[in-house]
Amino acid sequence: MLGYHSPVGLIEGLLLALGLLAATWIVLVAIVWLHRPSRALAGPALRLIPDLIRLVRSLIGDPRTPRHVKVALGGLLVYLLSPIDLIPDFIPGLGSIDDLAVTAIVLRWAGRRVAVDDLRAHWTGSDPGFDLLRRLLGI
Repeated sequence: MLGYHSPVGLIEGLLLALGLLAATWIVLVAIVWLHRPSRALAGPALRLIPDLIRLVRSLIGDPRTPRHVKVALGGLLVYLLSPIDLIPDFIPGLGSIDDLAVTAIVLRWAGRRVAVDDLRAHWTGSDPGFDLLRRLLGI
């Protein structure tokens, strides 16, 4: 019979999809956990998030920024502004860490494709903030 699906097959498919989604979430949380900043950097780094958002928006608007970097930075902005997070924000002490870790991962990747001088030219925060950004990015 064409178009007939047994309920058991649909349930198995749904369970498989949910299992894959859960496994993907666990892997992403583990990646974020492994890339989290030290406690000494986390507090000051969290205060950089507004400056980081301005940096990302500025880099996206720069015609010298490569297109693939703009796409990654655009995805980062969507993630930061989205209410959906890998670790929910209502969890005290951990809720904002995923935003910071995802930002650090994407900016590390983008920072290797954009010159440090370009990052500095687009940075609107303080000089100590930029030094902290360089430490977080490993540049």
